Amino acid sequence: MKLFIQIPCLNEEETLGLVLDDMPRKIPGIDSIEILIIDNGSTDRTVEVAKAHGVKHFVRHIGRRGLAQAFRDGVWYCLEHGADIIVNTDGDNQYPSQSIADLVQPIVEGRADMVIADRQVRSIEHFSPAKKLLQRIGTWVLNRAAGTDIPDAPSGFRAYSREAAIKLNIVTHFSYAMETLIQAGNKKLAITSIPITVNPKTRESRLFNSNAEHVIKSGMAIVRAYVMYRPLMLFISLGWVLLIVGLVPFLRFLLVSETGSTHHLQSLIFGTVLLTAAFISFTLGVIADLIRINRVLIEDNLELTKRAAFKQR
Repeated sequence: MKLFIQIPCLNEEETLGLVLDDMPRKIPGIDSIEILIIDNGSTDRTVEVAKAHGVKHFVRHIGRRGLAQAFRDGVWYCLEHGADIIVNTDGDNQYPSQSIADLVQPIVEGRADMVIADRQVRSIEHFSPAKKLLQRIGTWVLNRAAGTDIPDAPSGFRAYSREAAIKLNIVTHFSYAMETLIQAGNKKLAITSIPITVNPKTRESRLFNSNAEHVIKSGMAIVRAYVMYRPLMLFISLGWVLLIVGLVPFLRFLLVSETGSTHHLQSLIFGTVLLTAAFISFTLGVIADLIRINRVLIEDNLELTKRAAFKQR
């Protein structure tokens, strides 16, 4: 089996050497280990550091394209070069490279298509209480959307089997972690997790400038992915809420009209607006579900195209 370890980098000359120094040289069940650097527009010596450590595989972006784009381009490169397993880690030395051997074992043994490292967030000293709370909430929301039970769903330290890499499609520009988990869960891929201990913090995250920005962007990515895969449930649930709430003004009008009062026609207007919104929501649910079915068929064709394009020699 061939393992590709891909590392998206943006100006990581100070920490990339630490990441590469701890890379495993041999792993049981793995015949060859290749390292891929995805240079996402670095302006420092990141590439030179990688070459000095013997790295031979590179994907170069002239400008910064975001983590999701870097991840997708890396996966395509790995598949083109015959990867059986793809591990994604960071260039800031957050994740312990020596744990890669444990991360890939469930795939090597045929027990999983995707393995997500559990950072054991509650024990990370440099995470503030607010960040730990947000991580727990984010994990709960992601698990509900994906139908999974992963202890650290936002973790970006992951391993993918070749099969999983072919089936998953990245459309977001923010972060691949949430989208791939929701897709994998809805595609019924086998997902598991292993505990790790993260390294000391080396720099601030470049994905967001504040916790508020992280929550907003993550929330939008989750909602978008959820609507893609479970639109009928979302719109039908919303429609029932609007329907029930819309009936309340009509009941109020009927009760008040028995007293002879004629000053509550606004209840009928408000109720009509809510019932109309409920009807629209039900209609959108049906239309969105038809679009979902069409997208599934398109993804099936895309999967066949990928298999042909990435056919192992």
